Amino acid sequence: MSHVTRRTMLAGAASLAAVAPQLGLAQGAPAIHVLKDPNCGCCEAWVRILEDEGFAVTTEASRGALLIRHKIGNGIPQEMISCHTGKIDGYFIEGHVPPADIRRLLSERPDAVGLAVPGMPYGSPGMGPEDAREAYDVFLIRRDGTTEVFSRYDAAA
Repeated sequence: MSHVTRRTMLAGAASLAAVAPQLGLAQGAPAIHVLKDPNCGCCEAWVRILEDEGFAVTTEASRGALLIRHKIGNGIPQEMISCHTGKIDGYFIEGHVPPADIRRLLSERPDAVGLAVPGMPYGSPGMGPEDAREAYDVFLIRRDGTTEVFSRYDAAA
């Protein structure tokens, strides 16, 4: 039987106190899995933005018809398609959706397929500087395939 000393308990408590913030961050980080073309720089830029915003991101290489079939097969209408697709907590995230909108989706939990930023609007996350962005909308994709504006981003002044 081992004997625990006061010194051992204090050392253990100090170690736990030092590590606890990192453990909480790792456990609380929203996990998103992203299918993307392995050669796409804007997809990689979007992934880095999500990581910088505290998301736990995993990626999987996919391209061409296989990626398109995945999107459409999971309820993303053809007119909402962009370059990469993420899945987070039962929702699909299509294209350059800002992290704040993903967090809002997870907070509000609407009955929906997910969010999309169709195309690749300049200045959306991963597509160039925000201070030079063009106007774009983030769409909520309903389960029946209809869409509605979830967030609107005006052009930079």
